[in-house]
Amino acid sequence: MRSSIAASTLLFAALAASGAPAARAQDAATPTPSSAATPATAATLAATAPEQAAGPRAAAAALESARKLFAGHRNDEALAAIDAGLKAAPNDLRLRFERGVVLADSGRTDEAIDAFEALTQEFPELPEPHNNLAALYAARGELDRAREALEDAVRALPSYSLANENLGDIHLRLAERAYQRAVRADAANRAAREKLALARELVSRVSPGGPRRATPPAPAAPAAAVPAEPAVPASRPPRSP
Repeated sequence: MRSSIAASTLLFAALAASGAPAARAQDAATPTPSSAATPATAATLAATAPEQAAGPRAAAAALESARKLFAGHRNDEALAAIDAGLKAAPNDLRLRFERGVVLADSGRTDEAIDAFEALTQEFPELPEPHNNLAALYAARGELDRAREALEDAVRALPSYSLANENLGDIHLRLAERAYQRAVRADAANRAAREKLALARELVSRVSPGGPRRATPPAPAAPAAAVPAEPAVPASRPPRSP
């Protein structure tokens, strides 16, 4: 697997069609007028409507700004933009996911893990946070936890190609580890030595950088039933010398 953060699909479009967590979170915070509402209640709801609409607009603007800053390797400013957006829309999934991506790229691994773990606990039906959590675990050598996270991703969406690919790579690394233990236990075990050499060659060829991470795409149309290719670049421009 390549070490760069590659683009993948975040399935908010499909989730929106079936009742997306983002929509549910926002709806839970939005009062719904009943047929028996008094005139005073209706007036209050009308007055607060602009404030409720401001949250999603602020989140969208913050996300656009953060992505531009992140593409320019201005991670601290990207995080500041995300945090500002989250103040207006604390439950915005795209902002929260993007925050984990920027934290991981900044080397703030523990904070990134916390961010993605929170998403996996609140929205276990989203496969991408599980996938990125696995990538962070694998980078720390925690292969068993990485495997479990990827199995959760595939369980959430069996057709999720990136998680299936990463799971295969993790199994390669687990095989390499098992063969290495076999050789350490019995240096005369020729079969284990040959398998270890083959496993190492495969790992070096197909996943030298560990599992690939998913990044969220630009907002998709709510009616879409299947994920589309994201409108964000697959990798960031190289840093200037």
